[in-house]
Amino acid sequence: MNSRSCICVSAMKPCCRFLISFTSSSLFGGKFISSSKLRCTKIDSRSIRSGIHCRRIVLDRDGFCDSDSISWGGGGSRVLRARGSRGRGRGVLAIPRVASDFRNHSTSSLDSHVNDKSFESMFVKPLVFKDVEKTERIPKRESGNGGGQDANFGNVGVRKEPERGLSQTEVEKEAWKLLRGAVVNYCGFPVGTVAANDPVDTQTLNYDQVFIRDFVPSAYAFMLDGEGEIVRNFLLYTLQLQSWEKTVDCHSPGPGLIPASFKVKSGPLEGNDGSFEEFLDPDFGGSAIGRVSPVDSGLWWIILLRAYGKLTGDYTLQERIDVQTGIKLILKLCLADGFDMFPTLLVTDGSCMIDRRMGIHGHPLEIQALFYSALRCAREMLIVNDGTKNLVAAVNNRLSALSFHIREYYWVDIKKINEIYRYNTEEYSADATNKFNIYPDQIPTWLVDWIPEKGGYFIGNLQPAHMDFRFFTLGNLWAVISSLGNQEQNEGVMTLIEEKWDDLVANMPLKICFPALEKDEWRIITGSDPKNMPWSYHNGGSWPTLLWQFTLACIKMGRLELAKKAVAVAEKRLKEDEWPEYYDTKNGRFVGKQSRLYQTWTIAGFLAAKKLIEQPEKASLLFWEEDYQLLETCVCGLSKSSGRKNKCSRFTPPRS
Repeated sequence: MNSRSCICVSAMKPCCRFLISFTSSSLFGGKFISSSKLRCTKIDSRSIRSGIHCRRIVLDRDGFCDSDSISWGGGGSRVLRARGSRGRGRGVLAIPRVASDFRNHSTSSLDSHVNDKSFESMFVKPLVFKDVEKTERIPKRESGNGGGQDANFGNVGVRKEPERGLSQTEVEKEAWKLLRGAVVNYCGFPVGTVAANDPVDTQTLNYDQVFIRDFVPSAYAFMLDGEGEIVRNFLLYTLQLQSWEKTVDCHSPGPGLIPASFKVKSGPLEGNDGSFEEFLDPDFGGSAIGRVSPVDSGLWWIILLRAYGKLTGDYTLQERIDVQTGIKLILKLCLADGFDMFPTLLVTDGSCMIDRRMGIHGHPLEIQALFYSALRCAREMLIVNDGTKNLVAAVNNRLSALSFHIREYYWVDIKKINEIYRYNTEEYSADATNKFNIYPDQIPTWLVDWIPEKGGYFIGNLQPAHMDFRFFTLGNLWAVISSLGNQEQNEGVMTLIEEKWDDLVANMPLKICFPALEKDEWRIITGSDPKNMPWSYHNGGSWPTLLWQFTLACIKMGRLELAKKAVAVAEKRLKEDEWPEYYDTKNGRFVGKQSRLYQTWTIAGFLAAKKLIEQPEKASLLFWEEDYQLLETCVCGLSKSSGRKNKCSRFTPPRS
């Protein structure tokens, strides 16, 4: 069998080239190279795995250098060149890292780079695989298809089938097979899962991409099953994409933006016979419907980074200088000063899971709950020193203000609604009761009969003279998981879900929001969106992917029986219905009219929920209890900011 080599070029400033020797590696995916072992060297010794032969690589002042076989090329673009090798099958892999030459220096020097324009202009270019030996030709790989039933995970922790399969149902076995078939490989390593993997679908649109929010349940499922390497790869590669140059109509967003999705693409390299390139093509919203940037991507990235450390025990990843930089850039984007008087994030419609026009522009609960969760994660992971102490203080202040704001103004129960019903309006006073000038006639007729005697929830949005009284499931679940609500409010949310089970769960868990917009409301608010017809898709559709978040909230609140009940409802139908993206109708009886089948986050959400039920002790690593230090900070902050007596909802039980 002939041995062959290829050189991969990653042109991140400074760009790096790495040499790979192999006979024909299956690590690159089923249709890329037939089978054998990839032999390469990674800079990070923690990534050394069986079948990978390593050589020592050292850093000099200029960048990456192999200790005995690499030199920098001349010219404006630096590349690593192999001068020789110590034997057949030996090679070098140098993965680019942001600010890698600072690894052994104080992290306090980082802040100057965060605000440095040259730092913000770093970007990643395609990886190029160039033939070294012409003994055999590499077949072209299908774009983005790194999975399949025969996909090799590159030692991401796959266990033996007997060990996993003893207590699994047939539904779970099929789900795991499908989840592994959705894995995407990049340069021979798993980096995520495609959004949907329907074998008979001829129009994939963007469902063949790796979405940041969609991969989160996949990541939790893998990690709860003891497989962490795919999550580590995902976090690092999306971190590289954060610094990609991104422009829409001559305007560029902040450097901390994480893309909504990315796709692995490949194609022939011009001017080089037999050569090809494989590269990541990110979408920062420039190709999205409505051209909306993904506000939630960076928040999910931080949340997943913390979960990776908690579930794998590998805290070294979050301590890396490039990862610390990524956290800071996201926080800088979210904590930037603006015109808003409130601590909530102001966003446009379509900037989160509900990525179409649904009247959530302003301060939607989903974004605020994820924002609060990401801030708590970042506070845990940031290395505190002279260069970060001001940022940590800003995070603490925002956490305090945000929790007070949401608990005090977003919470509704029957007593609060009665209070709003009796509001006076046009109050011009710092001590006004109706601070947002809400008109009582805004209370919808459905809510008067729907709100139970016990329990309550956080409303969907709050702006001047506007309260969105719809129940949004994801935002309420993350308010519980992150302790954005106080203990009584969290219990109230779970009580309401149980009381309104037939509306929020019914034949398929869980409603993305309740109720649906209908008639004139649908026409005006959605713009007559045919995909968001009443009780379909984002407009009151039922989304099985919410199962894992519901399960996590149930375990936190001691309501495991509710999670088991919901999972049992889903398990009866998901396999038979071919794992659809969402369900239609008020009770979730029909598979969605435009629903994709074999939707990955439906599969992963079910598996993650099952794993959490099996291992409830691990759930405690993923949620937060009340932070009493923040509580004290909130009280002190309120009392010092004004001479008036301020009421803090942390000490005030909800009106129930």
